[in-house]
Amino acid sequence: MSSNELIDSHQHLWVMSERAYDWIEPSYGVIYDDFTPERLQPEIAPSGVTGSVLVQAADTYEDTFYMLDVANKYEFVRGVVGYIPLDRTAEAARALKILAKDSYFKGVRNLTHNYADAKYESDDLWILRPQVLETLAIVEQSGLAFDYVVVNPAHLANVAVLAQKFPKLKIVIDHFAKPNIAGKVMEPWATQMAELGKFPNVYGKFSGLNTASNADWTVSDWQPYVDHMVKSFGAPRIMMGGDWPVITLMNNYVDVWHAQVAAVAKYSADDQEWIKSKTAINVYGLKG
Repeated sequence: MSSNELIDSHQHLWVMSERAYDWIEPSYGVIYDDFTPERLQPEIAPSGVTGSVLVQAADTYEDTFYMLDVANKYEFVRGVVGYIPLDRTAEAARALKILAKDSYFKGVRNLTHNYADAKYESDDLWILRPQVLETLAIVEQSGLAFDYVVVNPAHLANVAVLAQKFPKLKIVIDHFAKPNIAGKVMEPWATQMAELGKFPNVYGKFSGLNTASNADWTVSDWQPYVDHMVKSFGAPRIMMGGDWPVITLMNNYVDVWHAQVAAVAKYSADDQEWIKSKTAINVYGLKG
């Protein structure tokens, strides 16, 4: 494994002309479009990224099989975090048996952050429902990672429950739980993250901070949040992700990646290597 590795552990693709992504509406502007690997590929080398993990963007099997198809065709893709129905345990178990036959399948995620959606009955504790916990027990046994989209203090409290109940489940908090960088707000986020850092099976994903910031953000706006996460979790439990194409709502792939690398530049060479690549490779068991 080269110290020059830079793994994008959070990359989306979607082709709306071929399959449904019902949360993406015309009001979203630039991301209401098709985003294919061909569209991203020219930006990968200038960004410094050497490999990617594709992450689900729809609670559908179609989205997951599309990502696996891309992973088997494009060299820059190293793994896939896909969908299984967490609230339908028997179906999820069968789906995992099928998906696990593809060596690129590395983790699971549902779009559980949209609790305002009728699907989740506006329930911040949805992830703790009995049938969901039964499914997560199977995910834990499988050794796959679980990406959790956290957007409020209630969701962060759920992480502590899951971490204790499933001590071998690798729980990845996407986007550092979207702290309010635009408002320069640290609490209660900072206290909750410090507590979660005590659980060795919880990881933080440094991704998507530009869309949590003001339009004129600089790296210095991010620094307190990045420093707090690294202090609380340690570099071996922090990884980086680009959150393309969502980041294009404000910036572009190359500029965001240069900013993220700058935000960790003051750390030791060993810590930088963990954050840039080794953590993602370890959590997702990525191919070389």
